[in-house]
Amino acid sequence: MTKISVVLTTKNEEKNIGDLLKNLVGQEDPYEIIIVDSESTDRTRQIVEEYSKKYNHIKLFNHPGSRAESMNYGIKQATGDAVAFIGGDDIPDKHWIRELRRGLTKFDIIVGSLLSKDKERVKNIQNVKIFHKGVNISYPGTNTVYKKEILEKLDGFDSWFSSAEDLEINYRAVDAGYKIGQHKEAKIYYRSRNTPLAFIKQSFWYGYGRRLLGLKHRGILEKHSIVDIIKNQASFFGIIRLSIGFLGYFYCAILIREYKPQ
Repeated sequence: MTKISVVLTTKNEEKNIGDLLKNLVGQEDPYEIIIVDSESTDRTRQIVEEYSKKYNHIKLFNHPGSRAESMNYGIKQATGDAVAFIGGDDIPDKHWIRELRRGLTKFDIIVGSLLSKDKERVKNIQNVKIFHKGVNISYPGTNTVYKKEILEKLDGFDSWFSSAEDLEINYRAVDAGYKIGQHKEAKIYYRSRNTPLAFIKQSFWYGYGRRLLGLKHRGILEKHSIVDIIKNQASFFGIIRLSIGFLGYFYCAILIREYKPQ
């Protein structure tokens, strides 16, 4: 059977990491859990270490850096045939890994379902979708699984990106001819960003990241109509998020003028 390497990056996830690991350890074998911690100052590492003493397939590493750098480090440690990504505050369905395997029989890269664990205060907001060669590349990085050989051929995530590194690697995957598909039965439950500050920060970085994407891959954003983007954000909170996203986009445009590979 396909061995799945689950990679997650953490920093100060003391409140959530225990719930995540509790729901991961009972998944269908074979799999491993690789946690890349960015020097947490709370009890995150201690909680992971307690689990790793009971389960030898849980491996903890300390590697400070950007999210892209941490994920690349996790990929290098992975021994599985495929690498799945999950957030430190997410909860996987009890059949998550089994469904990831099923999805990989159909596609090179699969994206599962993201379902809210909490009652959402802000509903019906659609992500601003970005397409490349007719394929949606704007799926979030969590609950995405790649065959490891693909990640290696693509040389992992681009560490120049401080946001939207998940969209950027999907762009290159589509360019290389790999197939991205949805497998809705692979479910992850996420905790909603219900505070005003979290909503603002998330919206800002969405826009910031899309500007970075446009700097590396010229012309990708110009293919999308502003009118269509606004139409897809028809709700009150959707327009607010879009407006904050534009602020992030223009702030990035002022701050960063060109793509500089690292």
